[in-house]
Amino acid sequence: MEFSSIGRLEVRITAADVGKRVSVRRLGHPGVTQEKFTDTVGVLTSWNNGVLVITRRDGERVRIEESSLVAGKVVPAAPARRRGPSASYQELVRVAARAWRPVESERLGEWELRAAAGFTRRANSVLPLGDPGMPLDEALTVVRRWYHDRGLPAYVQTATGAEGTQELLCAELEERGWVREVTAELWTGALAPVADRAEGAGVVLSREADATWLARYQRKGVSEVALKVLGWGSPRSSEAESGGGPSVWFATVPGAGTGAPAAIGRCVVDGRWAGFAAVEVDPALRRQGLAGAVMAALARQALDEGASAAWLQVETDNVGARALYAGMGFSAHHAYHHYREPQASGAPGH
Repeated sequence: MEFSSIGRLEVRITAADVGKRVSVRRLGHPGVTQEKFTDTVGVLTSWNNGVLVITRRDGERVRIEESSLVAGKVVPAAPARRRGPSASYQELVRVAARAWRPVESERLGEWELRAAAGFTRRANSVLPLGDPGMPLDEALTVVRRWYHDRGLPAYVQTATGAEGTQELLCAELEERGWVREVTAELWTGALAPVADRAEGAGVVLSREADATWLARYQRKGVSEVALKVLGWGSPRSSEAESGGGPSVWFATVPGAGTGAPAAIGRCVVDGRWAGFAAVEVDPALRRQGLAGAVMAALARQALDEGASAAWLQVETDNVGARALYAGMGFSAHHAYHHYREPQASGAPGH
């Protein structure tokens, strides 16, 4: 029910607003003489037995006692973006999925089951964009069987923090014991400033992840399957040859002598988007502008192919990378999460 409290403040949300983005104010310290308020903004994912659960932009779930509410209202589905290219979650998630193309996939209604022998969760997880065509518990049973048949743990990739993301599905998975293993963010920015940032002297671009590039790549012992995921969209693929797929570029800054490269990077050019990944620098050579040089060289190539916007994925605890990308004009668009089935063992990389 709706009710008023403390002067002009009013709670104007009810259990019927589950699934909507809300802003609420509650008493932060019930029982003390001086009242202190706490504000929470996110998607209302449940309201049962006098307790609200609100999922924040980063995926954190906040439990709030109904009795502590002093104000609440429904707010726009996503805040206005102040900088960077305009893009919907649906557009970005599909572009990102094409950048980490699995070697095997199957449809389950509007869900996509993806597998690539365990190389990166992004190619070994369900992408649940819509209705699976059956009740959720049945769909999850099918998902677990599909991955187990391939010797893999089942993962579901979800997102929070933008219009059309999956806060409700996250809550449903957690109620069923699925465990959130990784939270990262997808950031976007304009491409031209990245290209203008540095000259990129000494950066060599290639269509293939050769042995030299792989010597710096953090995932050692890369398999043939992994190479297919990394290199999908190169001119050798039939889709790219017919103009129907992204193009992939690998950047290398040679190291001293015959050792591993000083720095590497990867870029997938897909229409107006350029996606950056695997930007890695020799630890002894960090803070010398090599990451910026790699991204600048890749950005210029992407501009030449008609791209104008950029995206990348960064984990929430990677402080150095986040500072670098923010300095280039990138900002967070949404958070995404990988949920592992209950009691599964083994974990492919991010």
